[in-house]
Amino acid sequence: APTPSREAIEAAVPQFVGHKQPQLPADLGFYDLRVPEVLRRQVALARRYGIHGFCFHYYWFGGKRLMEQPLELFLDQRDLDFPYCLCWANENWTRRWDGREQDVLISQQHGPENDLAFIRDLERHLRDPRYIRVDGRPLLVVYRASLLPDPAATVERWRRHCREAGIGEIFVAMAQFDVEDPTALGFDAAVEFPPHKLAKGFDRINDTLDVVNPAYEGSVFHYQSIVDSAKSWPDKGFPLVRTVFPGWDNEARRPGKGYTFAFSTPARYRDWLEFAVSYAQSHPVAGESIVMINAWNEWAEGAKLEPDARHGHAYLEATRQVLAAGERPDGGPGR
Repeated sequence: APTPSREAIEAAVPQFVGHKQPQLPADLGFYDLRVPEVLRRQVALARRYGIHGFCFHYYWFGGKRLMEQPLELFLDQRDLDFPYCLCWANENWTRRWDGREQDVLISQQHGPENDLAFIRDLERHLRDPRYIRVDGRPLLVVYRASLLPDPAATVERWRRHCREAGIGEIFVAMAQFDVEDPTALGFDAAVEFPPHKLAKGFDRINDTLDVVNPAYEGSVFHYQSIVDSAKSWPDKGFPLVRTVFPGWDNEARRPGKGYTFAFSTPARYRDWLEFAVSYAQSHPVAGESIVMINAWNEWAEGAKLEPDARHGHAYLEATRQVLAAGERPDGGPGR
């Protein structure tokens, strides 16, 4: 997602005792994703800790790509032999970066012609040998499926085009934002995208905190509460990819008004990831055990696996240990 400037990230300050701000990078520092060496270092780091591949947000608005240079660079660097897939961030682009209607900067266009233009634009990715496949089918994720006027019709247009273009069958998943069941909208599977869904109805813990900013208007929740919510969420029978996050705090994006899951630790994160891996093994999606992590480098929302100045490689190491322990002993599918 679009991120604040380096200055905004560095300027974030703690709003309560125990608030982990600012969140600053360690090994990789502040970087420019248009530089090939930066991508190479990220791939090397991800591979070292057992990450299977990257899922890039894809910003496409009625034929116009935005923030595409890092992905274009990745696509062009054929020797970067690392799996990847795309998630279409199909919300309107707003000044607050929340997809709502206030201060729309660039709006999405939805309809049959746009559907076909979009899937044609993706062909070069869907054909790439590095592109992640589920049951042999290229994986495409849609962030807000319910924003499509007729989601099932859109997905069918994509499927038909890919067959006719020689790509074959595709695997289309939707992030769980305001709809849970993917089959109702014509999708093959759902992907959790916490804190969406899992944090619904949570009570703030602001009144239990020692708030140091009298003007603070943010909302604080305990990280353990979303771990507990994930573990207790009922299996509803449709294919579901579980997702975890190492942390969540968008204070840098919304100073004094952030949305924060406080008191994340590598141990609590590891506990959540262990649950997700166990679920994936017992609930394979199209024969494959898949878990996603939100996110690799979303510094503006405090959701990142990249090393930071406070925890170093602790979250990456927890990830490596859990994934290593969860590898299928029979050599079967899993990632």
